[in-house]
Amino acid sequence: MSFLSTLLSSIRIFFAGIWLVIRIVLEYFGIISDGNDRTTGIKDLREEYKKANYR
Repeated sequence: MSFLSTLLSSIRIFFAGIWLVIRIVLEYFGIISDGNDRTTGIKDLREEYKKANYR
């Protein structure tokens, strides 16, 4: 019984890690958002930097 419980626990942690990686990738490319627009803020800063044309 202990082996089965350990195995199920390991599988649950493995899939939680996979889901975390998938979410991070989807948020990075802007497909999903967690309500905190960090990536769009970085893109806006890049655009402002290009417009200013600093040397």
